[in-house]
Amino acid sequence: MLRAMDNAIMPVRCVFCGTRTYEGEGYICCGCLDDLPWNEPAIFRSVAHLECVIVPLAYEFPVDAAIKAFKFRRRLYYGPAFAQLLGHVCQELPCDVDAVLPVPLHWRRKWWRGFNQALEIAKPLARHLDLPVIHAARRQRATPPQSGLSAKARSKNLKGAFRVRPLDKYKHILIIDDVITTGATLGHLAEVLHRSGVSRLSAMAVARSGGRQAAAG
Repeated sequence: MLRAMDNAIMPVRCVFCGTRTYEGEGYICCGCLDDLPWNEPAIFRSVAHLECVIVPLAYEFPVDAAIKAFKFRRRLYYGPAFAQLLGHVCQELPCDVDAVLPVPLHWRRKWWRGFNQALEIAKPLARHLDLPVIHAARRQRATPPQSGLSAKARSKNLKGAFRVRPLDKYKHILIIDDVITTGATLGHLAEVLHRSGVSRLSAMAVARSGGRQAAAG
C-alpha cells in the first residue's frame, strides 16, 4: 500500500528516457533496457588476480552520457540505476562472495566531486546481494585522471596509489567500479588486496570502454 501511494505521488521515471516505469521495471523502462549496448560476453574469467570480471555494458551512448552526468554533474539517481543493471547479471558471480568493496577515491577528489561514484553503485548492489560494504582500501596518492593515458602510462600512474588494511575476515571480495578501460585500476587494487591476504577476488563495473568484444584485461 505504501509503495502504491509513493508511486502515485512521486512515480519512478526511467533514467534514460524519462517515461514512468512500473512495478518490476525499477529505474529503467523495458524499452530502454532492451536498447542498451549490452556486452557479449559480459563476463571475463581469470583476469590478473581477479577470478572473474563482469561488465554488462559497453561505454557507448546512452551509457557514456549517463556515466558522465553521474560523475561530473551530480546526477546521483544514476547510482541505483547502475546498481540495478549490475543486479541483472549477479547470477554470474561466484556463490561465495562475502563482501563488496568500492574502488576508493582520493580524499581531495572526493571532496571536489562530493561523492564516490563507485560507492553510490556499491551500496544498493550490496543491499540487493545482502552483503556488507567494506571500506578497507584507501587511495593514498592523488593520481592524475586516467582518461587520455596509454595503458603503460595508466599502470605507472597507479603505482603505490592504494593502501589496504588486513582483511582476514573476508574470503571473496567483490570490487565495484563504474568504468573499465584497460583494467589498470582494478588490477592494481586487486594486487594490493591479494597481498593483504584476500584469497579470492572478483569485480563488476557498469561499462567497458573500447568496444563490446574487448576483454577486460
